[in-house]
Amino acid sequence: EHAQQILQKLSDSTHEVITGVCVASQNSFVSFSELTYVTFKKLTKEDISYYLEKDKPFDKAGSYGIQDWIGLIGVSNIKGCYYNVMGLPIAKLYDVLKNYAIA
Repeated sequence: EHAQQILQKLSDSTHEVITGVCVASQNSFVSFSELTYVTFKKLTKEDISYYLEKDKPFDKAGSYGIQDWIGLIGVSNIKGCYYNVMGLPIAKLYDVLKNYAIA
């Protein structure tokens, strides 16, 4: 029920996905966050029910995985890093590791 309520709230709206990352070495650390805006088209109750039954995304933040079926048919726009929405902003992490010689 809770996942269905969340997806209904996300339907036909834009929300923010923010991921915080901290990278540490023996002598230093650096932390950063990444912000991505995700817009869903209007989802039908049937779309939401089908997704919840098929993919069972109950362990996912926001009750969806952008890489899942609901992301394929429901996300109409994304501004920012796709991989941030999946869970880790890879490009920014790479730059941090490279620039701080932590890698």
